[in-house]
Amino acid sequence: MNTPQPTFENYDAYIGGLFAPEDALLQGTRAEMQAAGLRPINVSPTGGRLLQVLALMIGAQRILEIGTLGGYSAIWLARALPPGGKLISLEIDERHAGVARRNLAAAGLAGTVEVRVGPALATLAAMQQQGETPFDLVFIDADKDGYVAYLENAVALVRDGGLILADNTLRPEMLDSTGEGGAKRYNAAVAAHPGLVSTVVPVLRSEGLDGLTISIKQAQP
Repeated sequence: MNTPQPTFENYDAYIGGLFAPEDALLQGTRAEMQAAGLRPINVSPTGGRLLQVLALMIGAQRILEIGTLGGYSAIWLARALPPGGKLISLEIDERHAGVARRNLAAAGLAGTVEVRVGPALATLAAMQQQGETPFDLVFIDADKDGYVAYLENAVALVRDGGLILADNTLRPEMLDSTGEGGAKRYNAAVAAHPGLVSTVVPVLRSEGLDGLTISIKQAQP
């Protein structure tokens, strides 16, 4: 008897069902995003759990997210914070930010997560000029062409020993020797960065394989 070959969707369903089952609030967040017409480009439940585990592993108390969308990943990350922890999420689209704020309020996280609206690079520059307290973790999930520029700012804003995470970094175009997409340039940049130790972790999603690039900022002598 031939056993059907498992699909990415099968594997994702297994991992998600066992390790990352969505509660009613997370399901409601996705429903609100769909009702508002936001594109379904948020992290998957398995991706959200991975972000949460990484934040817990380093005892993150301050998290910076670049790219809010509807607040789905922010909920996963904020749930890893201790009492008094803070997550700042940057979003360029006011409508997206409004959806995210409603979802975060419904999740009881309005006092934990602050959504700042505007071009991320301008906001990041202002944070540095104002002496923003360093972050323990920075999560990048925004326009891919901006990834390398976001990286430069993330390195400046994250503490020594902190994590910089970037989503959507292991797609088929990475293997195209002629391609120069933003995520591919980002991977090359972190691999060559003297102050970072990095790798890419494959992430299974129902639609196929993707990846999360993980970098640790090393203390400089």
